[in-house]
Amino acid sequence: MTHPDLRTLKPAARAEKWRIAVAIREEGLRFSDIGRALVDVSKCWDRYQDGGANTLATPKSGPAVGAHRCLTAKQQQSAQRAIADTTPYQLKLSFASWNRAAAVHCIERNYGFTLPVRTMGLDLARWGVAAYSIAARRHTKNPRIKRLAAARGAEIYLGDETSLSASDPRGRGFAPRGKTFVCPILPPRRSFSYLSAIYKTGLLRVMTLKMAVDAPMRITFFKRLCKDAERTVVLILGDLIVHKATGVHAWIAANAELIAIQYLPPHAP
Repeated sequence: MTHPDLRTLKPAARAEKWRIAVAIREEGLRFSDIGRALVDVSKCWDRYQDGGANTLATPKSGPAVGAHRCLTAKQQQSAQRAIADTTPYQLKLSFASWNRAAAVHCIERNYGFTLPVRTMGLDLARWGVAAYSIAARRHTKNPRIKRLAAARGAEIYLGDETSLSASDPRGRGFAPRGKTFVCPILPPRRSFSYLSAIYKTGLLRVMTLKMAVDAPMRITFFKRLCKDAERTVVLILGDLIVHKATGVHAWIAANAELIAIQYLPPHAP
């Protein structure tokens, strides 16, 4: 009679096999009569005599949790604090925000070895770190907006606008204590604005301007967006004054078959 390989059984099934072997041994039979490997049955019997029936459960196989990892526990804690409390730019890394590649470069610089990007992703997941696109996921999945888009067969875009200036003095900068952070202003003053709309597939439509965003420029962007889109557009915008200008409202009302605007609440990010 052939016996199944115990290594192929689940832990509960293996434990039941050992209980049967112990019960047979208690009836007075020899190890050789049980029909299992003498060494395994003998070890099982010794465990039973030392600790009772609770010791028959097969211990978890494989390496212990945390074994064979490149980073020590202290190094992992340090890396987690860096990701939670700082930005790559503050650590003089050439990344705008944290991602797997940025974490790999940080660990390589601090500890002298390179982790594969996939391994870094597993470590970040184990540390409770995940990539988010908060505004897009939160509002493009709004049930009311989804129902509106489904009823009109429309595409949902998330819109944004901003301005950049080489002489913008706002913001804060870190510097050694007692030494004020100085940002040199380069003459002449240069600035530009851009309007953008992103679709769920990652498709990005952008229009850059060498002026401030006003109602006519916003309408021009709407026209280009509707022309490029294959279907009706549902555009999610922030609660800015220029978005609710009289001319903008009039154009949207006259082109309701092409575009519908949904405004974010004032407290939205």
